[in-house]
Amino acid sequence: MHSGDQALVVTAPDVARALAAVEASSWAEAAEAGCADLLAVAARTAAETHGLTALAPWAGLLSSDPDGGPDGGPDGGGIRGTDAQRAVVVTFATAFATDVASVTPEQRTELSAVVGPATGTLAAGLWAADLLPRLRAVLDALFGPSRWPAPDPDAADPAGVWSAVDGVIRTVPALDALDPVTSELVRLRVARAHNCRLCRSLRNRQALRAGADEATFDALDRYHDGSLGPVATAALGLCDAVLWTPGRIEPAVVEAARAHLSADQQVEVVCDVARNALNKVAVALGADAPHVTEGVELYEIAPDGSLVYGLAPD
Repeated sequence: MHSGDQALVVTAPDVARALAAVEASSWAEAAEAGCADLLAVAARTAAETHGLTALAPWAGLLSSDPDGGPDGGPDGGGIRGTDAQRAVVVTFATAFATDVASVTPEQRTELSAVVGPATGTLAAGLWAADLLPRLRAVLDALFGPSRWPAPDPDAADPAGVWSAVDGVIRTVPALDALDPVTSELVRLRVARAHNCRLCRSLRNRQALRAGADEATFDALDRYHDGSLGPVATAALGLCDAVLWTPGRIEPAVVEAARAHLSADQQVEVVCDVARNALNKVAVALGADAPHVTEGVELYEIAPDGSLVYGLAPD
């Protein structure tokens, strides 16, 4: 494998197809909902905060695109948005991309006032616009530069963008190159980075059965000291690169990943971060309340990729 896109397609073909469906579905549904132009603003904002290449729709979809006709995209659904609307989207997208926990109730209210019933559509599209450029940049740093394909309208999920997102949720857990403890450490690292209350309250039962405990998870904050072992340390360094520095990944992070993780494991870590970072939508919209009021809740991932909550320890 000599490029990031090839690494993704070869090692995780189902995930690659699911991500392509999310990208296409984001634009298609945003156009239908009348917020494609605002999604384009959000996509540029999210990417520019990290020096990444922004997601862009196919020609003719935006109202500002000369091929899109006088009323927007092929269905006439695109809207430019006023300067005030765009400012609201830029503010929200900036917080989403840099520190999602900093999104305020006022910012949520303002976004809802601008986008209305399409808030969920824009939020799903913003997750794709924020995470896909990160995933691509880090995979390229690991495996070599790529010419990532433009979105394919035919790849859009006819059931909508959230159905496409569900495809990502269900296909990523099928990757099994990482051990359960390392996967859970990566998940919790993402949970802490985004301060997702629900995610922080969960513990994977398979990881516990494999020997992890709260002391293991507490070591996340000092993983650089190597106490979690070389595989987990390399995986968490890669996780942090996706979360915080996707546009300027340190050579030492790449070297550690290549030294201690197989190609399959490297791809899985990056895909795990993208999937787990769906918690950014819940956090941004204030919908991340935990299921328990104290302690932690055990969960497992079912064979179909769904989550099973409220499990007993044994």
